[in-house]
Amino acid sequence: MLIKTLKQVSHRFFNAVAFYTRLPAPNWVIYNSDNLNRASAYFPLMGQILAGWCFLVFVLCLQVFPSEISLLITMIAGILFTGAFHEDGFADACDGFGGGWAQQDILRIMKDSRLGTYGVTGLTLMLAVKFFALYHLTLNEQLSLLIYLLVAHGVSRALAISFILVLPYVQDLDASKSKPIAQQVFKRDILLAWAIALVPLYWLPLQAYGVLLLVLGISFFAIYRYFKQRLQGYTGDALGAAQQIFEVLIYLVLLGLAT
Repeated sequence: MLIKTLKQVSHRFFNAVAFYTRLPAPNWVIYNSDNLNRASAYFPLMGQILAGWCFLVFVLCLQVFPSEISLLITMIAGILFTGAFHEDGFADACDGFGGGWAQQDILRIMKDSRLGTYGVTGLTLMLAVKFFALYHLTLNEQLSLLIYLLVAHGVSRALAISFILVLPYVQDLDASKSKPIAQQVFKRDILLAWAIALVPLYWLPLQAYGVLLLVLGISFFAIYRYFKQRLQGYTGDALGAAQQIFEVLIYLVLLGLAT
């Protein structure tokens, strides 16, 4: 029984690795819709692995370059790690919500592989805010930056997949990047995702909990209402956009508390 459970966990974990990152995964793993659907439990863990990778790149770059260049290289390394998976969703969502009004117009624009003015503008501004927020956070000791990255990447992903519990999927499954995770959701997987995401919060100052809870709670409800009103549900791009928004919000809250 234990061996069977460990095999299931390993299959789901490596399905998450293959889907959410550009890391190589072993050939013996069974890649199918069921394993990938259950791999959503490890979505925050993928973010925390990404956070560790980014911190390592930043520390190594600091040995040669000033902090601004090191941080820019770190952001590039992070984008390469995921293949711009979530940034692409954010840009598509900006185009969709900015250029469409009715649900079908928004969905049609989101599916378009071309990037429009709203997408370029939104992505540029989002990356700029992320860069400057992280830059000022790096002025504290380096170990604090690692905690900030772990919290932001993990919690933002747990929040994003939580929309699956409260909203229906509204896009043609055959045309969606999130097809495997949109067909079914298990509450225990979401609970595991949150358990993983909340671990790094142990190292945050006590006063940060209340502020983070308030800001992220209000933001989650606002995004939920927006998706429900404009889309009548969620799409893969919408989840990617939500993850990026939550990540930036966490950086801004932590920066405000630090300063």
